[in-house]
Amino acid sequence: MTIIVGTKAGDVYDLYARAIAQYLPKHIPGNPNIIAQNVTGAGSLIAANHVYNLGKPDGLTIGAIFPALYFDQLSARPEVKFDWTKFNWLGSPVVSNHFMYMRSDTPYKTIDDVRNAKEPPKCGSTGTASTGYYMPKLVEELIGAKFNIITGYQAGGDVDLAAERGEIVCRSFTITAYFAREPFFTWRKKGFVHEIFQTGKKRDPRLPNVPNVYELMNTYKTSEAGRRLATVILAAGNVGRPYVTPPGVPADRLKLLRDAFTKTMNDPEFKAEAVKRKLELHPVSGEELEALAKEVIDTPPEVVARMQKLLGK
Repeated sequence: MTIIVGTKAGDVYDLYARAIAQYLPKHIPGNPNIIAQNVTGAGSLIAANHVYNLGKPDGLTIGAIFPALYFDQLSARPEVKFDWTKFNWLGSPVVSNHFMYMRSDTPYKTIDDVRNAKEPPKCGSTGTASTGYYMPKLVEELIGAKFNIITGYQAGGDVDLAAERGEIVCRSFTITAYFAREPFFTWRKKGFVHEIFQTGKKRDPRLPNVPNVYELMNTYKTSEAGRRLATVILAAGNVGRPYVTPPGVPADRLKLLRDAFTKTMNDPEFKAEAVKRKLELHPVSGEELEALAKEVIDTPPEVVARMQKLLGK
């Protein structure tokens, strides 16, 4: 079996996939070997297309893809070669709330500084379905804080290297990743970056002084239309870090894989490994993800139009 991972080796997406590949076989009859194969580019769009079109419907190919790729389908991007609702959803190991870091040697100490800046800060992103792109765009739309987003980086680690080089000064991504690996341990210790905003309806306990998007919408009196837009965009956080198979996998085999995924999430050895690797676990079932997929694709046309405008489609 193969897990197609839409990021580079060493990214947190990859760390989750390799941990799951190690423990998932215990819960599948025959204990098959599972390898992780990295297929990078376009915010995991290439990996999603690969799984959907090249993976056989036998349950032997699993994709670890970004949760916001439905943006690209709603926006009718020609590069999209899948139907979000026709993936088979196995589950997600974690719900992913997001935040933005900012280099501390910039004048942008708070979101107000960004709103009032004559020149917007440069943020980095892998693609338009990446948090690094759509989260700054959403905040810009909701409260008027402008960002200049540089896309085309192969993976999140490349964006972080760009921040160290000074090419960009900010990035949005998951809070999970921020507290899971280097260079962020060192960055926080040295005060290289600080946090500007976060998602989630409640502030993350690790970021108690960082305002969330909902607070900002209240402070800056975001319109009801803006709040509806936020709902469909922020739904990606509830999708988390999804694992999928191609369409057409027989129902009995899909049930076997979903059950195996759930058992893996509850496996004491897997949980201990996740703690060791600093990987958070707040699992979401395949059934829940399937329902979410249908819900976001059924977004009303007027909200889709506003989302397309936000993403520059």
